[in-house]
Amino acid sequence: MNEPVIDLTAISAVVFATDGVVTDTARGHAAAWKHVFDAFLRGRSTPFDIRDDYLRHVDGRPRLDGIRTFLAARGLTVPEGSPDDEPGAPTVHGLGLAKDRLFVEQVDKYGVAAFPSTVALLHELRRRGCRTAAVSASLHGRKLVGSAGVMHLFDLMVDGNDAALMNLPGTPDPALFTEAARRLDLPAVKVAVVVSALPGVEAGEKGGFGLVVALGENGELRARGAHLVLPDLGELSVRGRVLPLTT
Repeated sequence: MNEPVIDLTAISAVVFATDGVVTDTARGHAAAWKHVFDAFLRGRSTPFDIRDDYLRHVDGRPRLDGIRTFLAARGLTVPEGSPDDEPGAPTVHGLGLAKDRLFVEQVDKYGVAAFPSTVALLHELRRRGCRTAAVSASLHGRKLVGSAGVMHLFDLMVDGNDAALMNLPGTPDPALFTEAARRLDLPAVKVAVVVSALPGVEAGEKGGFGLVVALGENGELRARGAHLVLPDLGELSVRGRVLPLTT
């Protein structure tokens, strides 16, 4: 599939990853991770790469899983610790608390913006009868989408709070996207997913979704299973409309 189009005769719903697809928060997450990891890595390993390390090891994963995955990639381990750890302590929980505090401070100070091209696509999809959902591994997923003023453009959202309650793993496992499809009462083959990183692409491919759209310019995205790779959702058009169910 090469033409950048969503064909609504085949697709009945689109599930969007939140960070870097709906909200311009991926950079804030990545910057917060770099600040925390670089302080920890000093004298232990090379600095955190704000693009490659973030997209490969952290993006789309629950916060603590991201820490474990990134440190394992560097051959490092730290104790698990507990939620009562001091933010910044050399434990999984301590590093996670430091990152969370820094990110929330940034959101409270600067706010959250939605990408205009994504908002335009959401309006067009819904105008044509297509259902929409958002997913995020972040515990702040609903807060971010709400702060960006776009919650009304989604039929539902699955975020880190749902994941914690239901014990759903983050990407590259498809669980978050699969749960969204289940709540939409649709099989995966009738659902498109829109993601911005390799773990999200892998989740879409593993989940058997009908269309996997990846934002970026990395050739590896297509090699890992993305059907469409675009630098911006403004290049994605919509064809047809979803026909209402008949009884």
